[in-house]
Amino acid sequence: FSSSRQVSSSAQYIIQHFTAATGCRKLEGRVKNVFATGKVTMGMVDHVDDTDQLAGGGRSIGTGTNVAEKMVPDKWLVELVVGGHKVVAGSDGNVAWRHTPWLGAHTAKGGVRPLRRALQATIAAVFSSAQYMGEKCIQGEDCFVLKLAADQGELTERSDSTAEMIKHVTFGFFSQRSGLLVYLEDSFLTRIQSPGTHPTYWETTMSTRIHDYRPVEGSGGVMIAHGGRSSAVITRFGDSLLKSKAGVPVMTRMEEEWSIDDVAFDVAGLSLDCFIAPKDVHRKDEDDLDESQLDWRSSTQPLERS
Repeated sequence: FSSSRQVSSSAQYIIQHFTAATGCRKLEGRVKNVFATGKVTMGMVDHVDDTDQLAGGGRSIGTGTNVAEKMVPDKWLVELVVGGHKVVAGSDGNVAWRHTPWLGAHTAKGGVRPLRRALQATIAAVFSSAQYMGEKCIQGEDCFVLKLAADQGELTERSDSTAEMIKHVTFGFFSQRSGLLVYLEDSFLTRIQSPGTHPTYWETTMSTRIHDYRPVEGSGGVMIAHGGRSSAVITRFGDSLLKSKAGVPVMTRMEEEWSIDDVAFDVAGLSLDCFIAPKDVHRKDEDDLDESQLDWRSSTQPLERS
């Protein structure tokens, strides 16, 4: 019991250190919404070879812009425009939805989850039930590590008859020196099997290096990260793939470099109407698939043609 209480108190200390370092505590109960705009550059590699090295040569998908809007507590909207094509995702507080060029508009499987791009703004709430895992050096920075794992109920909610979410784990790495969140790692494993077919497994690992913390103008000294670099590796394996790929797992890697140009709190024109889901949002069997279950090479074809 004492060991469990110590782990919990260590996690709370790390979160409190973060809120103090960023000044986010000043916003609690005061700020109703956040609006941010920025730039993003994306690239993609077709596969990774068995030596764990990038193979096939990387290619740029494009450079574009992103806009993120959030209203306390669970309403958010993000628009990403790259290469002349737009991806939109949002939450009205009850249901999360997204619109992509390859699937159209559809609801996301499972309950409303925090927006990854706005995680910093809700870091204390997201990691409130996290477990302290010790210390680790990340890219030369000594960090405290917090782990957050989805429980069985959450995994079941995000599963259906053909797609089973097996695990979803998030790690946050907080600098021992500054108290800031400097690295984020998110991974999940999904088992997919339609009637009469062999099972296929999708393992997605996303990592984000966060940097360039600067105060937001007019915020009273509140600091947010203005830049970062994200990488996502999707590994697909299973009997059906082994037969067609000579035993080599199929791997795809995408990278994203992002920066924030402008941030504003309590924007007057940001109302509840901004977070209403589109009228054509619907749910179909194929739309219930999580992002990890989509073939990213097919998904990015519209961008490659631009």
